Amino acid sequence: MNDRMQNSKLKTRFPTRVAKGQHSKLNIQNQVPYEGREGSTLVQRPGFRLLLIWAIMMAGSFGLLFNLYRLQVVISPNLEEKARQQQMIYMRPFIPRRPIVDRNGNVLAVDRRVYTLYVHPKLFKQSKANIATQLAPILDKTVTELETLFNKRNTGIQISASLPEDTANKIAQLSLDGIEMIPKYSRLYPQQELAADVVGYVNVDHQGQAGIEYSQEKLLEREVRTLRMSRAGNGTLMPDHIPEGFIHSDDLRLKLTLDSRLQRAARSALKQKIKEFNAKRGTVIVMDALDGSLLVLVSEPTYNPNQFSKSDISLFKNWALADLYEPGSTFKPLNVAIALESGAVRPDSLFNDTGSIQIGRWPIANYDKKAHGMINPPQILQHSSNVGMVRMMQQMKPEVYYGWLERLGLGQRLETDLPFESAGQLKNQRKFTSSPIEPATTAFGQGFSLTPLQLVQLHATLANGGKLVMPHVVQGLFDSQGQLYWQPRLSTSRPIFSPETCQKVLEMMEQVVSQGTGKTAQISGYRVAGKTGTAQKASPTGGYFTNAKITSFVGILSVDSPRYVVMAVVDEPKGNAFGSTVAAPIVKSVMEALIAIEQIPPSQPTVATE
Repeated sequence: MNDRMQNSKLKTRFPTRVAKGQHSKLNIQNQVPYEGREGSTLVQRPGFRLLLIWAIMMAGSFGLLFNLYRLQVVISPNLEEKARQQQMIYMRPFIPRRPIVDRNGNVLAVDRRVYTLYVHPKLFKQSKANIATQLAPILDKTVTELETLFNKRNTGIQISASLPEDTANKIAQLSLDGIEMIPKYSRLYPQQELAADVVGYVNVDHQGQAGIEYSQEKLLEREVRTLRMSRAGNGTLMPDHIPEGFIHSDDLRLKLTLDSRLQRAARSALKQKIKEFNAKRGTVIVMDALDGSLLVLVSEPTYNPNQFSKSDISLFKNWALADLYEPGSTFKPLNVAIALESGAVRPDSLFNDTGSIQIGRWPIANYDKKAHGMINPPQILQHSSNVGMVRMMQQMKPEVYYGWLERLGLGQRLETDLPFESAGQLKNQRKFTSSPIEPATTAFGQGFSLTPLQLVQLHATLANGGKLVMPHVVQGLFDSQGQLYWQPRLSTSRPIFSPETCQKVLEMMEQVVSQGTGKTAQISGYRVAGKTGTAQKASPTGGYFTNAKITSFVGILSVDSPRYVVMAVVDEPKGNAFGSTVAAPIVKSVMEALIAIEQIPPSQPTVATE
């Protein structure tokens, strides 16, 4: 029985060959039908599996071709860019700003290499106390201060933001673990506040914010080229694409017209008078009238550009060219020049000074309320007579007078190379010509406003023979050998007065110093021309303050060879404060320093006294 069952299973698993014409009665599951002839080999038909395999292979081939097209054609630019980003790096190296120097080459601003010092206590191989003990004398800190900082956290503690290079070298020589110093450049102003009013400062991003640092930003920034460098697989930079000489930077320096020696003398004299008269502020300006170059531009109070963040932001604008004021009597010499040049008066013309005068409903009086009788233009300046000035300027038609004021540039901007300059203020022509009080107040320097710098420019016309020159402080770009690389193109000087008129006015101003209100500016052996000014201070809401004034003095050195204009303005001095007592002594001190520095010969022999 078992044998039969076994044979039956074998027959079922391996069926016997079916005779021709007969059909197998065996129903074997999943058996593929066969065809053939007796004695021949059976052949299997192409079936579903072959078709499926063929379809899969064709689909895969088409997929590969499509992906190849996508990689080589469609997204090839993107892949190329990614590869370039991985293999190449573009860098813009930091290039230091150009230095700023004065006319003698003294450095006023320069970039220096400094370091940001970090400590990482978790990497210390010595105790915190030992590390603090070694660093304290170098950093000028106490051991306790450093240990307190070390205990704040385990890593990334900033100890100093701008460590000088020599100090950093001392720390590096200690070879301490856990000390990190990151190099950077910082702007240094070696003269501190000496020339801050002109030079200005840069912020933490190394961008100019005031003074020359701001207005001459393009000249101070060196050209920076973007560098392409290849990168190895481990990220190491390879120098194969660095252009030859890329590290080299020019040695050009921006030279100013300032003289640091004279600037220092002017600031010292100004600070002394501000303290003596408890004044609010003051300024001193020295201009070379031949070309408009400024040797001195001082404002007090000022700030230290190395620590600008600790200063009042109002100090960042130099008020000598940013704030307006009414010049008062220091404008009278210019009015005399206008009257002489226009032919309205002569040097010997006489005018009756009665001490006071009524213009419409406004009374005008001399500062001392005194009447000087019949006086000529030189005497008008000598006594600083308001009434005499009014009567003299009444000889001109208001529209003609107004035309001369416009010609001088009143109400306009100087367009100097220093930033934040304000334009002066002058009444419009209709109001000036229709109201008699406007020409009258303008005659003695009130009713209009300008900057101290513009008043110096106007007095320079008297010193240089009548030409209006442009005030400036930038001399040019020079290399380390003193060779000129670039210089600014200054506007052409514009003739205003004749040399004859200027010389006559200078001689009148000389009498102010030798015999009049400017005696405190006398310098033995030198012919100094000058004019005092003590003006009421205009209120922003209209009218004038009753207890505030501005004192000033403008001097020209010298009458026989005029070249330098020196002016001092002191705002709100207290006590016995006049142009003669406050501003004139400042100008005298500055002129004496100027004579010594420039070696100006005396105008006449000094008489020796026992």
